[in-house]
Amino acid sequence: MKKVIIIGNGAREHALAETLKRSSQGVEIFTFGGAKNPAMFEMSTEYEIGSVTDLNHIKEFAERVRPDFVIPGPEAPIAVGVSDMLGEMGIPSIAPMETVARLESSKSFTREILNKYSIPGNPKYKVFTSPTGLQKYMEGELEGEFVVKADGLKGGKGVKVVGDHLADAVEGTAYATKCIEDSGHVVVEEKFVGPEFSLMSFADGQTVADMVPVQDHKRAYVGDKGPNTGGMGSYSDANHLLPFITKEDLAVAHDITTQVMNALREDTGTKFVGIMYGGFIVTKNGVKLIEYNARFGDPEAMNVLPILKTDFVDVCEAMARGELGGMPIEFEKKATVCKYVVPESYPDKPVKGEKIEVTDIPEGVKTYYASVDQREDGLYLSGSRAIAFVGIGDTIAEAEKLAQSAVTSVKGPVFFREDIGTEALIGEYVKMREDLRG
Repeated sequence: MKKVIIIGNGAREHALAETLKRSSQGVEIFTFGGAKNPAMFEMSTEYEIGSVTDLNHIKEFAERVRPDFVIPGPEAPIAVGVSDMLGEMGIPSIAPMETVARLESSKSFTREILNKYSIPGNPKYKVFTSPTGLQKYMEGELEGEFVVKADGLKGGKGVKVVGDHLADAVEGTAYATKCIEDSGHVVVEEKFVGPEFSLMSFADGQTVADMVPVQDHKRAYVGDKGPNTGGMGSYSDANHLLPFITKEDLAVAHDITTQVMNALREDTGTKFVGIMYGGFIVTKNGVKLIEYNARFGDPEAMNVLPILKTDFVDVCEAMARGELGGMPIEFEKKATVCKYVVPESYPDKPVKGEKIEVTDIPEGVKTYYASVDQREDGLYLSGSRAIAFVGIGDTIAEAEKLAQSAVTSVKGPVFFREDIGTEALIGEYVKMREDLRG
């Protein structure tokens, strides 16, 4: 039996545990999380509760368990160096060392790496350490079409776009100034226009092996309106493309990720081992890079892991040993649609402590628990995304129908995005692509 520690207790980590349990090698799961995930608790040999950034506590747990490897789920423990600490203990971690994990924890670091090594995909951008010149740059060089990115981990909520979150350069300057006060610097960059997609890749420092591309929807409300969230849902297609991207688009994204992995090794002397998760956008000038994350996406992990055919333990151990090269990694030719049920008024003032009921989940739907509190009399909302449901089918339409039937079965003060994975919403992105490219 393999022993694996999973750090984290959300839906993504639930999906990781389920995928590990499918291994032919036999796996014991040991969970270190900030709260009790009811499904992971049932799957785990031991379940330790503590702060996922408390390296001393994690070290004590790892010393007791002595796992074959560890998978940190969320970004926070990766950013504070959990992989460095585990490496000193001789325990492989399926996540990058702190120095190359800056690919996610520092927006400016990523832009500068692409610029330094002449890697395609960057926008026009500038890193500011004081408010001087902010408004002039937004209105002049960027012609009023800009994005302000806080430098640091903000749970997917640190990016503000003019026209969506900011009315003009005056509001942009105010937000950028606050970012500088918080962390010492901020990135202001050109606003890209086009449909976005996520491409997560396994990486061992030498080889990049792509997963299936996914489109994530971060806005809270139907029609991609409202505030940004951690992600309201996502979908993938059975042909392992998306309706608005081509094989050539994927090849460009793969090449950017490969060049970035090599540049990180060259620049820092450290190999990136773990998940390189690129957020890309199809523009009139080709595929561009929005940002990188250094771990599995949430919800994107729930789209790709259930259809992974290759033994996940084999993939993880190949990454840790630097032996991904030549390893065939296969996914089922299935479409997936993930929809999150979230508390009313999420993300700004989410309902907490209210009971919800989950009944009559249709066959063929995966259920992944996230921010819920399991008590003796049932499940209660904890204030963030509560439960993710994933429909799997031969077509996106089939998968969407399954996911939709599942989210409507949850009773309580919750809501969800009914449009994710629908023909109408996907059609808008296809039209956007056609208008951009002709």
